[in-house]
Amino acid sequence: MPLKSCLKAALASAAFCFLGVGCAGTEPFGGSRQHVEEWAALRGFRAEIIEAGGFGLYSLRRGAAVDVTIYIEGDGAPWPSVFQPPRDPTPLRPVALAMAAADPSPAVAYLGRPCQYLDEGQRKDCDVAWWSSRRFAPEALAAMDAAVDRIRERTGAQRVRLVGYSGGGVIAALLAMRRDDVKALVTVAAPLSLGAWVAAHGLTPLEDAPDPLLVQAALPGRGTHFAGGRDAVVRPAIVAAFVRRHGGRLETVADFDHDCCWARDWPVLLRRAGLEEQMP
Repeated sequence: MPLKSCLKAALASAAFCFLGVGCAGTEPFGGSRQHVEEWAALRGFRAEIIEAGGFGLYSLRRGAAVDVTIYIEGDGAPWPSVFQPPRDPTPLRPVALAMAAADPSPAVAYLGRPCQYLDEGQRKDCDVAWWSSRRFAPEALAAMDAAVDRIRERTGAQRVRLVGYSGGGVIAALLAMRRDDVKALVTVAAPLSLGAWVAAHGLTPLEDAPDPLLVQAALPGRGTHFAGGRDAVVRPAIVAAFVRRHGGRLETVADFDHDCCWARDWPVLLRRAGLEEQMP
């Protein structure tokens, strides 16, 4: 099915149905907790399951410092068809983790989304709605917020910098709007104008999902929002509308799409986001 037809036919919860293709220049890893844990351990990360809001959220962390940068994963594995969610939402290629591993900051953490990185038995107790129609619902947001608290405690940090990829950028923006300890917000290929994104693709709105564009709340003074010039999933105009309303800086990378090549070029993009002053 052509990409345009795929998007028009899909429900909003299947809108990232074609994202399993990966990114040239990013080494293959992911698809299971074991593979990710082995890959991350070689890069100095320690795994922990954070129990929050009835979810066991998978996290990885490295180092300790006054500020911790927390990377929030995208929506996970691709859909087998436009109307059938994956049995396992664990990302086949965790872009946010690859970005975290490329970040040389003194304290870095990675946070998976509800129901990712579970074994088959554990997933039976995790409703498919949490990685489809209700992935941005209040309960999911509250659990992610509590997990950020736990990571901050574990790293001894006073402030957090939130970095979110794709749907993880929606989570990061919504958390930044409710917290008072966020020093910086960075989103990558994130549908921050959620209603406009749904309308642009002719999709069904997600259940109980707050639209970051419409939330009346202040954001941290430093905000950078990256968009891919070739991204057919989240077009730069969707991100630009959020920046006009809430401030921050939009940077469109002309040759990038939704998946490629954020992780490959992340050290350079980090400097563009102004986070290099925190690095050794």
